[in-house]
Amino acid sequence: MTASHPVRRRRGRGARERILKAATQLFTVQGINATGMDQLSTVAEVSKRTLYTHFPSKDELVGAYLQSLVDGLLPVPPSPDRLAPSPREQLLAVFDWELPDTTAPFRGCPFLNVSVEVPDPGRSAHQLAAAYKREFARRLTGIARQAGAADPETLGEQLALLFDGAAARGTALNSSRTGACARSIAESLVDAALADAAPACL
Repeated sequence: MTASHPVRRRRGRGARERILKAATQLFTVQGINATGMDQLSTVAEVSKRTLYTHFPSKDELVGAYLQSLVDGLLPVPPSPDRLAPSPREQLLAVFDWELPDTTAPFRGCPFLNVSVEVPDPGRSAHQLAAAYKREFARRLTGIARQAGAADPETLGEQLALLFDGAAARGTALNSSRTGACARSIAESLVDAALADAAPACL
């Protein structure tokens, strides 16, 4: 008979960080609904008691997971205080999807994924995903304004919609190549918006 071995638990500081790291890994690969708290505690190497001490509910853990992604995924407007690409390049860069592990399945936008897996608009996770999507379009609008677009609000919404469509299609096809295709469409949209704002030659 094979002896059973207890799951190894790590003690000490850093439990919250390990839980969030495990959540990011599991939610990205297999989704939120398919990830249980037992599996999370095993991968994070913490007891369920420790897990629930830091995150009393799965909704709170999902919320913390989303918050940890916000700063890294939102486009950052150009600033005179730092060297950065031009506003035009900033708008196009959101479609440059870097995938460090090409063997992993392409999961698109985590905020879109959460809004699908948690469809109830009254749930906090869905509300966070919706708030992110609104902020994403707002940031694009601000950069479009700095670029000199004729109608920055429209361009920002167009690029946000293009991004979401490319991310959703890429997830369905398990392919990140939709980002490159979307970027070429974005170039046409951005250049047309900038051309419309340029003064006519007399």
